[in-house]
Amino acid sequence: MREEDRIRAGVLFTPGDPELKAMKLHTHNLNTVYNQTMEDETEKRAQILREMLGQMGEGVFMQGPIYFHYGCHTKIGNRFFANFNLTVQDDAEVTIGDDVNFGPGVTIVTPIHPMIASERNQILDPNGKKSRLCYAKPVHIGNSCWFGANVTVCPGVTIGDGCVIGAGSVVTRDIPPNSFAAGVPARVIRPISEADSMKYKPEVLGGCQVIEEE
Repeated sequence: MREEDRIRAGVLFTPGDPELKAMKLHTHNLNTVYNQTMEDETEKRAQILREMLGQMGEGVFMQGPIYFHYGCHTKIGNRFFANFNLTVQDDAEVTIGDDVNFGPGVTIVTPIHPMIASERNQILDPNGKKSRLCYAKPVHIGNSCWFGANVTVCPGVTIGDGCVIGAGSVVTRDIPPNSFAAGVPARVIRPISEADSMKYKPEVLGGCQVIEEE
């Protein structure tokens, strides 16, 4: 079994495997190229992202700098926006839905290392070789989510559609759809409801109007 297949199976794999290292090097170099572009070099940026990512929808904008680990394990929907300093350590699959917005400093991580120090240092791989091994769990983020600044999403988490995650939160467990969650670790504070509509905040609307759903 290839190490890439072991990642997908959710079992221990060798991050130092030559094939995996080559994949990561390719993406790390593309990160560097992207981060050296000007913000208005939109075509060049889009071309780099298309080469880097497993899937990317329309209307994607990443302020930069960006830091993807594999890139090819990440699938992003339409109209995604990421502010400064996005980090995605996508050893396992990361999926991000449509109309998702990230504040600055958002981090998504999927790999998990053994808790016991000696096991972190070395475990026998299937061939009997002493190796540094880890495993990874996928992260899934639904449609129309908004993450505040410096949110960290931990391995294995699914965040449902329409969620808001408060700034500085560390998300360690699944968040149900249409929830406001915050804290370290993040917990659901309350459901998001019609009472949260901007139409009830005339002091900040400043002459704007909420578009009523048909």
